[in-house]
Amino acid sequence: MNVDGPSFLPSHPQNAELERLGDQIAELAAHLDAATARLLDLIREFDARDGWGNGFRSCAHWLAWRIGLELGAAREHVRVARAARLAAAALAGARAR
Repeated sequence: MNVDGPSFLPSHPQNAELERLGDQIAELAAHLDAATARLLDLIREFDARDGWGNGFRSCAHWLAWRIGLELGAAREHVRVARAARLAAAALAGARAR
C-alpha cells in the first residue's frame, strides 16, 4: 500500500478546495485519535477504581449501559484500555533501566 501520496497531482478545477477538504479530514482524524486516547485513559481509570461495581457485572456492562455501546464493543474498549495500561507500565520499566 502506497501511503506517500499519488505520483501525480490531478488537474482538477477545484484542486485547492479539495486540498482544503483533505486537510480538514486529516485534522478531524487527529482530533478523533486524541479523543479516543483520552476516552481509553478514562475507561482504564474507571475500571481500575471499580467504578462500575454499583450493580453492574463488569466495566463493559456499565460502559454499554452508560454510553450506549453494544456489549461486544464495550468489552473491546475495556480490553484495549487495560492493554494500554500494561504497555505503558512495560515502557516505563524499560525506560527506568
